[in-house]
Amino acid sequence: MSSVPRLVVAAPSSGSGKTTVATGLMAAFAGRGLRVSPHKVGPDYIDPGYHALATGRTGRNLDAYLCGPDLVGPLFAHGAQGCDIAVVEGVMGLYDGAAGEGELASTAHVAKLLRAPVVLVVDASSQSRSVAALVHGFASWDPEVRIGGVILNKVASDRHEELLRDALDSSGVPVLGVLRRAPQVDTPSRHLGLVPVAERRAEAVAAVAAMAAQVAEGCDLDALAALARGAGVLSGAAWDAAEALGAAASGPPLRPERPRPQAHGLDVVGRDRNAPVVAVAGGPAFTFSYAEHTELLAAAGAEVVPFDPLHDEQLPAGTSGLVIGGGFPEVYAPELSANEPLRKAVAELASAGAPVAAECAGLLYLARELDGRPMCGVIDAVARMDERLTLGYRDAVALGDSVLAAAGTRMRGHEFHRTVVEPGAGASPAWGMRAPERRVEGFVQQGVHASYLHTHWASEPGVARRFVERCLTS
Repeated sequence: MSSVPRLVVAAPSSGSGKTTVATGLMAAFAGRGLRVSPHKVGPDYIDPGYHALATGRTGRNLDAYLCGPDLVGPLFAHGAQGCDIAVVEGVMGLYDGAAGEGELASTAHVAKLLRAPVVLVVDASSQSRSVAALVHGFASWDPEVRIGGVILNKVASDRHEELLRDALDSSGVPVLGVLRRAPQVDTPSRHLGLVPVAERRAEAVAAVAAMAAQVAEGCDLDALAALARGAGVLSGAAWDAAEALGAAASGPPLRPERPRPQAHGLDVVGRDRNAPVVAVAGGPAFTFSYAEHTELLAAAGAEVVPFDPLHDEQLPAGTSGLVIGGGFPEVYAPELSANEPLRKAVAELASAGAPVAAECAGLLYLARELDGRPMCGVIDAVARMDERLTLGYRDAVALGDSVLAAAGTRMRGHEFHRTVVEPGAGASPAWGMRAPERRVEGFVQQGVHASYLHTHWASEPGVARRFVERCLTS
């Protein structure tokens, strides 16, 4: 059971200031000495990086589409263990969910699954009395969603604040904060949203500090903490990587999960010599990953070692498997291409039949070239930037056996990119997309599984077990 105080930060629409308020609130609570658990609704990889900066803890996603509604509570409890309070940043508008799926994966849906009160962030920059109608509509739309307060953002002046408060007096929803326009809290964006923390750490630290100061000054932190304490108790056990793997399939006993020594291309004293080394790409070019993936790999018996393809010229010593997640290789194509020793090492590992799992950015890196610059050449395909944004949830099925899944395995995933790979699928495609459109996508060859599809392995823990087992036998 979990009784960690918690609240959900939501908004009527994107662009209202959720990230600023949620991140500032996390940092402000942490500044009071509280252990704050940060969470993000949906598949977003970038916001959790700012959350981690604000709290000193791993930012975690809660996605009812990718993982299913039943896992939202356990995954939350897993991340929030030992914390004093949790702040959950919503996605899009409060009631916006997976297209054509009703409330599924919306912020409102997750708030109900977490039995958590909602704080509604309203961009008040172009309204006064109308704010009351807007808040009343959102508060009354679904009686199971408890909107416990509103934070007014981008308020122009004291007079503007007075008009807004007067209008909301009769709404029954208390005003818990008022924030003025503050350019110092702005974070730069580009083709896929905010620029990740890993690419601008010093500036991000300053921005998060400004968010914390703004929220601490403009919001009633005591009232918000009291609201969080009113969240309902969640029944059921916290998610556990080893237990999830044990339930996923029968097999040899799994090593208990324990802290793993980390290396940066070097061997580590005290490493379990019987554990296969799984190298996981990181650094500024590969920032998209879910924490549960490495936790599952470690619980399955792997030694997880991060490396940075921008700077490391060799894979970690003893690498027997490679995971390359999402990110922005298109931004760093010249640097990635210039690191020829690592590109050759990746190609040699793949040609030897070692397990390689690549998602989105990883697919681009494995291609023959990206925007005309040589990449690893593992996949006989060419990648390039494109004006069209490909975005949305996907329902997919594995078309054949691979290092990640047996043929027929169904997984839900998410696509988010402004690039094109030609051809889009190999002779043995990775996935057959069932929805929203039927098509094949990705590449399976030898030990390589490369695809645009982002998946959350907590929904199918056997993926990690299968990958580690292939590392031991390849």
